[in-house]
Amino acid sequence: MINTQPKDTCVLVTGGAGFIGSHTVVELLQDGYEVVVVDDLSNASEKVFDRIDQIVGDDAAEHLTFVRADVADRDAMDAVFDEFDIDHVIHFAGYKAVGESVQKPIEYYSNNIGNTLVLADVMRNHGCKSIIFSSSATVYGDPDSLPLTEESPKKPATNPSGWTKWMIEEMLRSLVVADPEWNVVLLRYFNPIGAHPSGLMGEDPKGIPNNLLPYVAQVAVGRRDAVHVFGDDYDTPDGTGVRDYIHVVDLARGHVAALAWMDGRTGCEVFNLGTGTGTSVLEIIKAFSAACGRELPYVVEPRRAGDVTANWADCTKAREVLGWQAEFGISEMCRDAWNWQSNNPFGYEG
Repeated sequence: MINTQPKDTCVLVTGGAGFIGSHTVVELLQDGYEVVVVDDLSNASEKVFDRIDQIVGDDAAEHLTFVRADVADRDAMDAVFDEFDIDHVIHFAGYKAVGESVQKPIEYYSNNIGNTLVLADVMRNHGCKSIIFSSSATVYGDPDSLPLTEESPKKPATNPSGWTKWMIEEMLRSLVVADPEWNVVLLRYFNPIGAHPSGLMGEDPKGIPNNLLPYVAQVAVGRRDAVHVFGDDYDTPDGTGVRDYIHVVDLARGHVAALAWMDGRTGCEVFNLGTGTGTSVLEIIKAFSAACGRELPYVVEPRRAGDVTANWADCTKAREVLGWQAEFGISEMCRDAWNWQSNNPFGYEG
């Protein structure tokens, strides 16, 4: 095994200005890695880099370079790999809104799959064959049984966003079959929420939030009237959908753990990243109400296309192999999300 020190390791983070990407960049810098971020800022703000600097300090921040570019732009990506000696790639860049993907399937397939193909080809041409891909529990589809393990069958996805994750996983597996020198880790996230405990960084979606937590947070801060609950007739204890919510800082640390573990390895491995506990939509609203100190109003809407009843993870493999497990619970996730939103009511632009 190679035991490369972080200070001697350069990591390219695509989509590194986004919610999960930016939190991962913080953890990488705090661990001493050299980091290059490529992001086109289509769903992110360049101001996040000032916040990263504040969190990690000037010395660590000197090891961060930002390149504004679309990962699908082959010339731009070639230039990045020509300029920097990239050792590993963590690939976040992609559209991710489930509901929007149902309305815009062409855009989702074109962007998510297209940019991954360009990225993998450029990596191959530059002799970089190590990648962590931000996959999703959506690849399990509507599960037969819970909790979900890495051995649970991949099933037909329930929306185009999920299908892109499903297909990219298969594309990367094919790379390893074709060339055993490739080193691929597929991280299947469950539902990332929360924000950096400093209150300096958090989720800042452009337009109407597609995910539950930023919508709840915007209701709490007065930007929206009520939380929309899509379906209260599911076969769950309170009738609302159940998900495995994971603090974004825990998730970010999972990437750093995977990076350290995969150093010098080859092949393809899959890890679930979640808490192992299911929480309903109404339980989230209740927890966030406690965090912000007032009861948040909600209205029940019909079920949303592409949603499954429940899913949560078995994260034994990540604990045993990577030495990683989630540390934060729902109360901390809501506390930190509220701290971020209340201090930044209009996100990075506020």
